[in-house]
Amino acid sequence: IPTGLYMIVMTQYSNKNTGTGANMKWREDAEEAVKKVPFFVRKKVRARVEKEALDQGKTVITLAEVNDTRTRFLSNMKNEVKGFQLDTCFGQGGCPNTCVSGDSLLERLEKLLQQEDLLGFLKKTVKGDLKFHHEVRVSLAQCPNACSQPQIKDIGIIGAQTPKVGQRECSRCLACIEACKENAVLLDDDSPSPSIDFKACISCGACIRACPTGTMEQDIKGYRVLLGGRLGRHPRLARELDGLFTENQVVDLVRACLSFYKQHSTDGKRFSVLLDDMAFDYFNSLFN
Repeated sequence: IPTGLYMIVMTQYSNKNTGTGANMKWREDAEEAVKKVPFFVRKKVRARVEKEALDQGKTVITLAEVNDTRTRFLSNMKNEVKGFQLDTCFGQGGCPNTCVSGDSLLERLEKLLQQEDLLGFLKKTVKGDLKFHHEVRVSLAQCPNACSQPQIKDIGIIGAQTPKVGQRECSRCLACIEACKENAVLLDDDSPSPSIDFKACISCGACIRACPTGTMEQDIKGYRVLLGGRLGRHPRLARELDGLFTENQVVDLVRACLSFYKQHSTDGKRFSVLLDDMAFDYFNSLFN
């Protein structure tokens, strides 16, 4: 993956601010270069390349325009860093897998991250120019499919909807079993209602949405929280805290994580690097 192209998206450019032209034409070499960018950020990369070309009065995108955008971006990286990266998935924008609406939580998290002045903190504690790998990375996924990759972020948040078997009569249509990709829903020949293997269940809510009789009901709706994920030279998957958390608890957890980070980080050390077993146990005990 071309590093410069991939990092372009970290500036959080939204489509409404790109000013791209609808009649832009892409040459084959430019298309091939952008196809190497991960699919979930490809649209934003294309938008930025088009915007910069349009600003120069161009209507055709060649490999030169793609490379020029990458060069400008990398040379100006220190001015693009804002101290944090907050990613989310499509969510309520049309994703059929959404089990928790995270719009309110997303707004609260962005406000909190801005209030913490992480950019000012990094400028005081990092020697030399700031780079994107210095930023605190937070990700909100509104279902366990986790398109926004919370498993590799400093703080990952995943929407969850735990099912339970209610009192309404089961029609034995097997819709819940077919909907469950984890094989966590079971229905024995002698049982009037399904049962749930909670060791296998990932709280996606698919069985609840699929049940036509309402036998499968929502039990708890909330968020799973994962801490300490990262890529880079020493990658590590984030570890999940015990239980599900309310929106207010998630905000408090993130605030506590940022406080810990600012107390212990020196010269750009990431939260994920600072999170040892003792720190993880501390965060795990806050609401458990």
